[in-house]
Amino acid sequence: MKNVVFIPTVQGTDPKRLAEVAYDLSIKSWSNWCKKNNCELFVMQELIHDYEEMKITWQRYYVLELLENSGIEYDQVCMVDADTIVHPDCPNFFEMTNHKYTGVHNEGSYDWILRSIENYSKHIFQGREIDWWKYINGGFQIVNKKHKFMFKSMIEFYNNNKDNLITMQNTYHTGTDQTPMNFMLQTNNIETTLLPYEFNMIDLNRKELLTEQLPFTDIGYVYQYNGIPNNKNDELTLYWMKKTYEELYEN
Repeated sequence: MKNVVFIPTVQGTDPKRLAEVAYDLSIKSWSNWCKKNNCELFVMQELIHDYEEMKITWQRYYVLELLENSGIEYDQVCMVDADTIVHPDCPNFFEMTNHKYTGVHNEGSYDWILRSIENYSKHIFQGREIDWWKYINGGFQIVNKKHKFMFKSMIEFYNNNKDNLITMQNTYHTGTDQTPMNFMLQTNNIETTLLPYEFNMIDLNRKELLTEQLPFTDIGYVYQYNGIPNNKNDELTLYWMKKTYEELYEN
């Protein structure tokens, strides 16, 4: 059984977004890393549900079912967003999980995190609260067969609360699956391993790392290009992902 890197990316869900062009660079970087670390890359190329019916961020929780239906034997699975680039020298994080649900604390906008927790608590989770300092980013999650029940619960939860969840997403703009996933983790007391920020470097612009010198490539391993201001049609996402890929893989 191999470890698997899973990337949910379906071209054409939003043809105006230039980030979709950059997703191929993400896939290439992860393909290189998987070959180096004897892992398998699995790219989700077709939607299970219409995009407007269920965002692709929710559809990633079908991953274990998709792998099994494809006849792929797996040990652990790392779900990564398509707007990531991995450093070719990134250590094998599958060896750091203790076989627990593994992620990276969301070192981004704490205003956004707290507002998201507050609104989901109030409108979806009947006032239940979770610890913000345990809150992980959904763009890098490592799971195994022990977590089938949680992923099944995530899909059932979405189907049972779809209308309210879509209203939440469109009204408060506090994310799709990420906060509900964190509620599921904490309310079910699922054992977790937290990796350091180097393994999912989000919000690079806010940390003054998104500069022409690409300083983040010297201090970390997985880079996610979110939260970039004035990013019309994801022009800057494409620019920075292309620049990073060329620096790491073509220079």
